[in-house]
Amino acid sequence: MRVSFIDSAEESNWNLFARSSDDATSCHQFKWKNVISRSFGHRCYYLAAIDEKGEWNGILPLVHLRSRLFGNFLVSVPFVNYGGLVSNCRSATDLLLSEADRLRRSLGATHMELRHRTFRLDAVPTKQHKVTMILDLASDVESQWRAFNFKIRNHIRKAQKSGLRSVIGNLDLLGDFYEVFARNMRDLGTPVYGENFFRNVLESFPESTKLFGIYHEEKMIAGGLGCWFKDTLEIPWASSISDYRALCPNNLLYWQAIQFAIQNGLRRFDFGRSTPNEGTYNFKKQWGALPVQLYWQYLMDNCSSMPDLSPSNPKYDRAIRLWQNLPVSVTKVLGPMIVRNIP
Repeated sequence: MRVSFIDSAEESNWNLFARSSDDATSCHQFKWKNVISRSFGHRCYYLAAIDEKGEWNGILPLVHLRSRLFGNFLVSVPFVNYGGLVSNCRSATDLLLSEADRLRRSLGATHMELRHRTFRLDAVPTKQHKVTMILDLASDVESQWRAFNFKIRNHIRKAQKSGLRSVIGNLDLLGDFYEVFARNMRDLGTPVYGENFFRNVLESFPESTKLFGIYHEEKMIAGGLGCWFKDTLEIPWASSISDYRALCPNNLLYWQAIQFAIQNGLRRFDFGRSTPNEGTYNFKKQWGALPVQLYWQYLMDNCSSMPDLSPSNPKYDRAIRLWQNLPVSVTKVLGPMIVRNIP
């Protein structure tokens, strides 16, 4: 068995292996390589373990991030919820890890972060600080509605009675979605992605992405980008304008996306990752979603400690407060230059 660096000529074989593996997620699709390199300019290294018969036994997508401010490291996969190593045998796992660590050292990277949804590796530093929230869907919309508790149903009805309307689109909704997303990220104190990132996602996955929007009169006040893979619809990026919180636009947004998933034959709805017992976790739990533990695992030098680039790190408190006071127009210019190196 050998490990090969995969280019676009092998995209179909890569995707075939990803679709056949229970552990692979939407983030393992080959086109994320193009999205990330086009959006952020990062070098991507896609590794595959292939045996003597040409059979694929494992894949590992890696992205190299390097900056003076945040350091030099590899991530599988940055900017999305999941990634990591997928294999069907121990020998493929060992070969991929060995080659990946050789690559890390050759690039002078301090560490490699593998975002596993299934526990993969023994005896390596591991964070278990996040879960993803998964809702098993009913077979039809009416059954799903009845399964919700009265609080969720009442919030959805309130949004509908407030005159909010749901719209599903693609690139036609991108400008409106980005205005909502940029405003929300500013309010959270988080640098915002450039609009071209979302454009690249929508253009790269035209058959498996949609933008969901909630409008008050002619203004989008909540929006989310949904993508589906195998039997699951995921909403990796969703935002709303806090001024309209009393109208419950978030509830209508997720109900809109859940209905879309059921009507298109999907079986699960992935609300995305959360910190247990915090606000977004509790919101998602109300829908009946159950937590699934995530494992962020690290290959690094023995003397290193696990990195923490999250907004919860106290050393970023002052920067977050400053960012929250900037005009949204300024954050749209500065944000993409900063966030490109925050995985």
